[in-house]
Amino acid sequence: MPRVSGKAKTRKAVAKRFKVTGTGKILRRKQGKRHLAQCKNRKRKRNLGHVTLVSDADLRNVRENLPFA
Repeated sequence: MPRVSGKAKTRKAVAKRFKVTGTGKILRRKQGKRHLAQCKNRKRKRNLGHVTLVSDADLRNVRENLPFA
């Protein structure tokens, strides 16, 4: 949701879910590891534990909610 005027505020829910690197890239956790894990193999669960970059399609929305990052 775009903010038209007023003070820019950080969305705390977004700040807890994403991390900004020193070079300005935004990291996120992968989805799919919380439950229904017994049907997924070890390699798949291990790779779901890693962090990855936010996609270009979602980058603008995340940056709007993290104005000071």
